Amino acid sequence: MTLLRGLAIVFLLVALYCGLDPFHHSPIAHLPDFQATRVDLPPWSEFPTDQDKHNLLQKSEIKFANEVQGPESIAFDPLGRGPYTGLADGRIVFWNSHSWVDFAYTSPNRSEICNPIASATPFSYVKTEHICGRPLGLRFDKKTGDLFIADAYFGLLKVGPEGGLATSLVTEAEGIPLKFTNDVDVDGEGNVYFTESSSHYPRRNFFQLVLSGDDSGKVLRYNLATKETTVLLRNIQFPNGITLSKDGSFFVFCEGVVGRLRKYWLKGEKAGTSEILAVLPGYPDNVRVNEDGDFWVALHCRRYKYGYYSANAPSGIRKIILKLPIPIKFHYLLHIGGRLHALVIKYSPEGRILQILEDSEGKVVKAVSEVEEKDGKLWMGSVLMPFVAVYNLK
Repeated sequence: MTLLRGLAIVFLLVALYCGLDPFHHSPIAHLPDFQATRVDLPPWSEFPTDQDKHNLLQKSEIKFANEVQGPESIAFDPLGRGPYTGLADGRIVFWNSHSWVDFAYTSPNRSEICNPIASATPFSYVKTEHICGRPLGLRFDKKTGDLFIADAYFGLLKVGPEGGLATSLVTEAEGIPLKFTNDVDVDGEGNVYFTESSSHYPRRNFFQLVLSGDDSGKVLRYNLATKETTVLLRNIQFPNGITLSKDGSFFVFCEGVVGRLRKYWLKGEKAGTSEILAVLPGYPDNVRVNEDGDFWVALHCRRYKYGYYSANAPSGIRKIILKLPIPIKFHYLLHIGGRLHALVIKYSPEGRILQILEDSEGKVVKAVSEVEEKDGKLWMGSVLMPFVAVYNLK
């Protein structure tokens, strides 16, 4: 009887601890308005199982180790110079063939708290990124040389070829402030297309956004001549990367939570409509078109059954699980299969897999946020890593 009483007390204490979470270990402890939304995933059998059995990304060259923190997007200017990339400390920097130099800023409020930190990691700047800026997607206008920037906190911006403080273009849509601007592309007709991953969660809570299934994301268009912003698509679960097709007849964007590539038609009989281009084997980040018109997709990681069944669970059950005092790091590891691993896939304009490259063990390339193909090489940045990886396609 004494043993049973002891076990009952222990059970009661554990239940109280889980229910009260006194040390705020729960991933949503500081998000009192957190809501979980069901994710409408396709059947498990529809997720591709294609693999790079040779782990070819392990042959990549790691460049600029610890010189750049969290280089999410990689871009080259119309003259082929670069790369340019946005960093975790809010700067956009340029490689001048010898060293990294400051090129542009998105925040008008930069101060000494935004200065680079010795022995930093990409996570060292999370507490101040809403002040210092967090430039994510970068795209050059090939005609003017202007650089368009999607800053997670400061919205859509533009800076001229000489750099400096970027000019704000869009900070709200339909009267609602942008919360998490993510990626951008620009056509030759004065239209800028960009994504807002959520109107509820800022970038610093990106994993809570994934866990919630929040569907407040949008795909938008800004017209440089009229200065009008139009919402093209809404109720998207974590829209992320976006890129125009080679001929400009459509754009492709990533649905981060569901794990799909989606096509939106800009011209022709289907103009104004969208369709699923491909179901992806994991969680996509950015997508970029190459000179052949194919699309390179960077996937944050493969999708594992834990994440699949978690997303498919009733929202109430998922919220209860997330209220348990289990640190977010452990939820994250369960979703990514226990370790970081890089995966990039090339798709045809029709959605066929053309090439797959990965480092399933995370030995060399642990994570990829974007793939930019240039002169037979893949330049890969990552919001999580302190380097740029380069893979030779030839």
